[in-house]
Amino acid sequence: MIKAVLFDMDGVLVDSEEFIREAAVRMFHEKGYLVKAEDFIPFTGTGENRFLGGVAEKYGIHLEIEKDKTRTYLIYEEIVKGRLKALPGVFETMELCRDLDLKTAVTTSADEFKMLVNLKEIALPVNSFTITVFADMVRNKKPDPEIFLTACEMLDLKPSECVVIEDAISGLEAARSAGMKSIGLSTTFSPEELDMAVKGWDMALRIIPDLSYLTKEILMH
Repeated sequence: MIKAVLFDMDGVLVDSEEFIREAAVRMFHEKGYLVKAEDFIPFTGTGENRFLGGVAEKYGIHLEIEKDKTRTYLIYEEIVKGRLKALPGVFETMELCRDLDLKTAVTTSADEFKMLVNLKEIALPVNSFTITVFADMVRNKKPDPEIFLTACEMLDLKPSECVVIEDAISGLEAARSAGMKSIGLSTTFSPEELDMAVKGWDMALRIIPDLSYLTKEILMH
């Protein structure tokens, strides 16, 4: 029986990927390097260390990860003010979870700073969720299942009692490895890309366009 819903953040609650890519491009430009926004797409959903580090490796750029990540976040905070909106169905889904007496968690590969900025900008208080789990709390990032298993432990639940809502293939892979049911949103990857990625999986998985399509039946079965 499902007792908790674990929400990824980017691509599930809010679409901020465009802005974090813009912030990262600006950060590299300040360091004297020209990179492209599309360079960051392969590293979506893997955490900011890999998000920045993967592009740095591609171009042979020396990265001072903590300093450069902090600068990226400060640029990000500036450019998202008044521009971020909750994705369709977010508030209705939170209400559905309350009606069903389900625990909720944010389980994001982003650092706490970005998580708090995003939730503030979309007017979804952090205390709306039972717990939050972010990048600094785990050693291994998605597709490793550690972040979901950490949430399970904090909620005192079994993996089979949790459902993960993800938009990234790496996140769906992590949910599968954790032994959890998952719901994929085609907000970042197309339905065809998600279908191809999960082909042959034996875990229960549904793919819907966004949270506005989520029903009690999809969530609980």
